[in-house]
Amino acid sequence: MDVRHLDISTDQEEEAEVPQRSSLFARFGARPLWQRIVFVLIGVLLLPYLLIVVYLLPFIHPVSTLMIGDAATFQGYDRRWVPLDKIAPVLVKSVMVSEDGQFCYHGGVDWGEMRTLVQETMRGKSTRGGSTIPMQTVKNLFLWNGRSFVRKALELPLAVTASTVWSKRRMMELYLNVAEWGPGIYGIEAAARYHFKVPASRLTARQAALLAVSLPNPIDRVASRPGRGLGQLASLIQRRARNADPYIKCLYD
Repeated sequence: MDVRHLDISTDQEEEAEVPQRSSLFARFGARPLWQRIVFVLIGVLLLPYLLIVVYLLPFIHPVSTLMIGDAATFQGYDRRWVPLDKIAPVLVKSVMVSEDGQFCYHGGVDWGEMRTLVQETMRGKSTRGGSTIPMQTVKNLFLWNGRSFVRKALELPLAVTASTVWSKRRMMELYLNVAEWGPGIYGIEAAARYHFKVPASRLTARQAALLAVSLPNPIDRVASRPGRGLGQLASLIQRRARNADPYIKCLYD
């Protein structure tokens, strides 16, 4: 008698849960279209902040929006995740002096540089991107390419949040594993093997400099086939990287 009563009660509870779940979807579906659109947009805007927390876990190897695009269009891509300790320090130094010399000292955004960039843009003079490594990382992971004030407005708070949640080492590891280095080539391990036929741990100072200066435009700037201008720029970065040990203390101390 008791067993039958328990079975009936359980069945009744399960039947009661179904209408409750259905009613949630029904209430959402009954809302005006504009409200549903607003709720979806809020969810889309908040999702990256949730993923920032998830990506704190070292065994999570996230992909970029460009990788997702390549996969969705059946183009495919090559990315081989490698931990920061398996990347030649000279590559890290070259990328830092080329892309974000103040990486160890700012909280995601170089506000002085950003202020100068805005002033120059308003005067129609600026040709620089002004992006820090954290800004480029969140752009690669959550946003899209191309300059626009909308993307920059989304990028800034994401960069600050990511810099608060992730360590400098985790930030650099993520950046070097999602950066684009050629058509369908993502991450430093795939880039080193594609351009120079060596693993990321064995890159020379010259190879590291060439890869670093190709980052702003890896489709037109081919690290393994540098023109005269790219070669000269790489020589400059190579010289600066020799004296860059104080700038990477946050990564190796």
